[in-house]
Amino acid sequence: MAISKTSQPQFNPYGDDAPVPAETGGAWTAPRASGPLSATLRLPGSKSLTNRELVLAALADGPSLLRAPLHSRDSALMIDALRTLGTSIVEVAGSGSYGPDLLVTPGELGGGSIDCGLAGTVMRFIPTVAALALGPVAFDGDPASYRRPMRTTIDALRALGVDVSDDGRGTLPFTIFGAGAIEGGALEIDASASSQFVSGLLLAAPRFTKGLTLRHIGETLPSLAHIEMTIAALHARGVTVENPEPGLWIVPPSAITALDVDIEPDLSNAGPFLAAALVAGGSVTVTGWPEHTTQVGARMADILESMGGDVTFAATGAGLGDLTVTGTGVIHGITLDESSELAPTVAAVAALADSETVLTGIAHLRGHETDRLAALAAEINALGGDVTETDDGLVIRPAPLHAGPWRSYEDHRMATAGAIIGLAVDGVEVDDIDTTAKTLPQFAELWHGMLRTPQQPSESIEIL
Repeated sequence: MAISKTSQPQFNPYGDDAPVPAETGGAWTAPRASGPLSATLRLPGSKSLTNRELVLAALADGPSLLRAPLHSRDSALMIDALRTLGTSIVEVAGSGSYGPDLLVTPGELGGGSIDCGLAGTVMRFIPTVAALALGPVAFDGDPASYRRPMRTTIDALRALGVDVSDDGRGTLPFTIFGAGAIEGGALEIDASASSQFVSGLLLAAPRFTKGLTLRHIGETLPSLAHIEMTIAALHARGVTVENPEPGLWIVPPSAITALDVDIEPDLSNAGPFLAAALVAGGSVTVTGWPEHTTQVGARMADILESMGGDVTFAATGAGLGDLTVTGTGVIHGITLDESSELAPTVAAVAALADSETVLTGIAHLRGHETDRLAALAAEINALGGDVTETDDGLVIRPAPLHAGPWRSYEDHRMATAGAIIGLAVDGVEVDDIDTTAKTLPQFAELWHGMLRTPQQPSESIEIL
């Protein structure tokens, strides 16, 4: 049942009974576009790919080189976690624009303490790796991480015979007492809250003594594309993953082959920049866009086209190209199912559209860095918008927006959503733009660079 805008209480991300912290005065004024854009930019590596490849490299049969990986808070937390468990990860010179390459050499897995921060990939991928270690591994994270669902991982490890102590919370913090091996076999889980529960098990499954036959028994399985990304990464390293029917994966025991990997740019992080072309007009080009990818962010091209943008792709060789989105002066509402992590970007654009947008199939976003459905509804409505939260999504109707504060809720995608709306609305004050460092530390710099006015109408700004 939908909740009406007028009856919906103000969303408190700290819990219904918790006090909301006072404003710190460090708000970032989202810059308004002064005219049509003409920008070309290259983005850092994919967080989803970087963290999957780090885990696989740590479990591989030899050293792996990750070229042009992401360097952000989430990837730093993953690196620190794997180093704690005994993996050698060394920065080496590379050709990437955003930092060094990473040489990953597996080591004997041992115990220690892991800081998950607010990174879902760390808190859901590393516990299974820790269960292969010999010794206790304590997991903790930011206070906000205690709200993120973890019971499926904890219960799954217990079903596999792993000793886990969480005092019955089903959330962080918890401790895993690794015995140096996992027997594996058949396992049933409910991954309705996050596809990361499946990926976290599949990544380590080849190292199980009997492999893994994993079945999802929940009603829904969100973000299936991220599981397909995990399977593709495993296949590239010589691991067989059978998927004979929806919700069933079979992984036999096998070696994980060492591999040098080129990390694609993060296409989900590209979304706000491409969306800016619709909001401000003009064009934005992202270079290094893969012709074929497992990243869910690739959907932004089709989504923005359906909302009124003109999208072109120019191949540049080696399976890469330049993707350009050009604004046509209109933004149309759409009906979209399972937009996953792209939903905040789509919602921000939809708040400026000329017709209604309906987003469905994203109930699992309530368990992300914050309850993204409640947060998006609260923040857009606070600026004068008309958003209704439904059981599994949002309905966003046209309404004139005005200046005001925009809370990020320690969520990088909420912060970038506020920046998008600020392109068209004066005085949008994002309370914590630095939270974008979770996956894109250079966001504010790149955003301002995109908005620089070219000296000549035909001149494109390159932010490389």
